[in-house]
Amino acid sequence: MTIITASPTPWRTELGATLRLSWPLALANLLQMLTYAVDVIFIARLGEAPLAASALAVALFGLVLWALSGLTGAVAPVIAAELGERAPALRPVRRATRMALWLAVLSGAAGMLLCLMIGPISRATGQQPEITAMASEYTVLIVWSMVPMVMANVLRCFVSALGRPIFATLITAAGIGVNALANYAFVFGNLGAPELGLQGAAIATIITALVTLTVYILAIRFDTRMHRYRIFGRWWVPDWARFWSIVRIGTPIALTITAEAGIFGAAAFLMGNIGTAQLAAHTVALQIAALAFQIPFGVGQAATIRVGYFYGARDTAGMGRAGWSAIMIGTGFMAISCSAMVLMPHTLLHIYIDPDDAKNAVLVGFALRYLVIAAAFQLVDGLQAVAAGALRGLQDTRIPMWIAIFSYWVPGIGVALYLGFAAGWGGTGIWIGLATGLAVAAALLIWRWVLRDATGLTRRPVKAK
Repeated sequence: MTIITASPTPWRTELGATLRLSWPLALANLLQMLTYAVDVIFIARLGEAPLAASALAVALFGLVLWALSGLTGAVAPVIAAELGERAPALRPVRRATRMALWLAVLSGAAGMLLCLMIGPISRATGQQPEITAMASEYTVLIVWSMVPMVMANVLRCFVSALGRPIFATLITAAGIGVNALANYAFVFGNLGAPELGLQGAAIATIITALVTLTVYILAIRFDTRMHRYRIFGRWWVPDWARFWSIVRIGTPIALTITAEAGIFGAAAFLMGNIGTAQLAAHTVALQIAALAFQIPFGVGQAATIRVGYFYGARDTAGMGRAGWSAIMIGTGFMAISCSAMVLMPHTLLHIYIDPDDAKNAVLVGFALRYLVIAAAFQLVDGLQAVAAGALRGLQDTRIPMWIAIFSYWVPGIGVALYLGFAAGWGGTGIWIGLATGLAVAAALLIWRWVLRDATGLTRRPVKAK
């Protein structure tokens, strides 16, 4: 059954459609995290210094890449709206995707230049000269994966909006194998490749990015439904109206991502001022929370597409069903992950450390405390992610951006600073601050979703002929 429909559907059908679109995207998100873990596994064997240098470089590279993925990912609601209005909408979808690919190249090139500032940034923040030098050498190579990664993100949005999200899952899974093999070859000099150490890991990332992009192109070429859009035909012809439309929708998404990533980065620095054990426990607990977050994040991506279909069709009832269905699914899963953190925290900690090892006793004690708070904010974190995704389907991104910036950086960081330091609660206070920021964001985003009709968000402008 096709999921591209603008006709009214009962709640049960909408729930099923959202689930079918959500699970491949959520699984692809989880697999993407595993891809990053492969790099860490190989680099860690080189020693503490290379691992620290790569972590420093990836902190900046990952933030820029994530922000640019949000910028170019704005093509998803644009495509969905075109399909909802007049499927198959061959020309509008082709032009929107083409302009998103243009944006991927231009913004990716700018992102490369920004990442090359890792040296001055590291020196300004007081990093060790040896680590700074290694991070700079690593970055000089890894930045060449930026453009193909952002382009692949555009194609992922295209295949997902066209009802082929399983392609994203399969291609990401294949990328894990490519990345592991390339790391094995170039980091340690196996399979006839030179032994390049940390630089070999960067080359592995470049190879994985290029292979992933190539496989997306081949998948689109040989799939009948997607090939008919001929998204690479006349690639040099601009459509500035659609280009700026994607920029208009995507820029607030990129800034929202930066604001959210920034508060978690700030939390790490705050934890470092409290103690090493607290920082380590914070890192482990946050990784577990981030793993669980990939599910509602995928549901939010599905919400953007489903709501976007009905937005294009100007079907307000359909928009409501699509958004609320996604919110119910996302909240339901987070309730399960919340329960797991409360009922089986030791099992979850086993993913990253040995909680039974005596040397980890202090770390485990703090991590268990943070996981209880993480369980509480799982619900609101998932809620804000899906609500934001639903609003993006209505191409509403500017006000949600301000909601995120306010929520994370006023009540969020404010409560963290007060409870963590003024009240003397330490790491527990910082985590309560994170939970507060997410809760405020969730409440305000849900309120905006509830008022979508009253605020005119569901009224799509009529295009000029």
